[in-house]
Amino acid sequence: MTVTTHEANVLGEDPFETANLLDPYPFLGRLRGAGAVSYLESTGSYAVAGYQEVYEVLTDFETYISSGGLGPRDIRRDSGWRPPSILESDPPIHTVMRRALTGVINPGTVRALREPFTPPAIELTEQLARRERFDAITDLAEKYPLRVFPDAVGIPDVGREHLLPYGNMVFNAFGPENYIFKQAFAQGDEHAAAVMRNCQRENLDDTGFGAQIWERVKDGLITEQQATLLVRALLSAGVDTTIFGIGNTLSVLARHPEAWARLRENPKMAKFAVDEALRLESPFQKFHRTVAVDTVLGGVHLPAGAKVLVFLGAANRDPRKWGDNADEFDLDRNASGHVAFGMGLHQCVGQPIARLEMEIVLQQLLQRVATIEPDGAPVPILHNVLRGFESLPVRITAG
Repeated sequence: MTVTTHEANVLGEDPFETANLLDPYPFLGRLRGAGAVSYLESTGSYAVAGYQEVYEVLTDFETYISSGGLGPRDIRRDSGWRPPSILESDPPIHTVMRRALTGVINPGTVRALREPFTPPAIELTEQLARRERFDAITDLAEKYPLRVFPDAVGIPDVGREHLLPYGNMVFNAFGPENYIFKQAFAQGDEHAAAVMRNCQRENLDDTGFGAQIWERVKDGLITEQQATLLVRALLSAGVDTTIFGIGNTLSVLARHPEAWARLRENPKMAKFAVDEALRLESPFQKFHRTVAVDTVLGGVHLPAGAKVLVFLGAANRDPRKWGDNADEFDLDRNASGHVAFGMGLHQCVGQPIARLEMEIVLQQLLQRVATIEPDGAPVPILHNVLRGFESLPVRITAG
């Protein structure tokens, strides 16, 4: 079969420009308009914006490799600031590390978290329901995951204050070394050292996910270094994106009072609301992969060694996949298949925990809050690859 190819359209815009980071969607619309695959002069990489093409990159791990790093540099030639994580590995190394994680995080262990995860959600939402106004980010979205998830991993209380700044470093490193990157790394050594200490076996309790991962060392499945990296990966991926997911979901629902009313009538729909909100306001907007061999994607020839910048946020709003109302929140939409958590070999292994946290918080809030609406303009966070808010003031009525 002959594959028809064409030259990639060249865009002069910079996806990491401040305006495009604070409000990415106008730019993402223009990016899709330039084609499913285009070339970005500002980054020297190929932009992948169509849902079908993003899906292909995510699922073809042999052509689009992760061991080159998720940032703009090829860490095979230019080593990164830390040892590569599971996200920056390919088989067979990735296979071993993934097997160790899936043995610890699986449907059974995730279901068991509902009981310990629920009381803190009840306590927080009861406190907030007694107020007329609160900040959905600082008062809820940040507090809840930081309270329950580190306990589930089993790290000590001392050093938890480093988790958010460390995650900020990890994800900003998937973008260029701009001033946002430099601010995130201002105290990087201190944050990285504190988190790595808490990933060591002697600093973990005996019942959490961390200790269970270290059990795989005894089994001979992974090395001590890999165990440390896997615990670190859980901590860096299991906090920030969950915080952003909760905040983004509430930002959407606060703007759609009719959806909130429907969810109050049928709280079991909470998981569908979370999926649609994740599609519309994807916390993880973009990252890089490296082309291993000459290939064709979306009709565009990609040379081996090229970097592709994969825009999950664009794919999740692609009208060819989601219809003409792709930029709107639709509680009746079947949002399954969105790529907010990735897809394929590197799909986020901790996503069931993130979904559980979001669902529990939302259901508990629905029980106690009759209405929720914006109470002033939200403040978007300036971040290279994540989409979320520093502040999201809301006004509520209890009920």
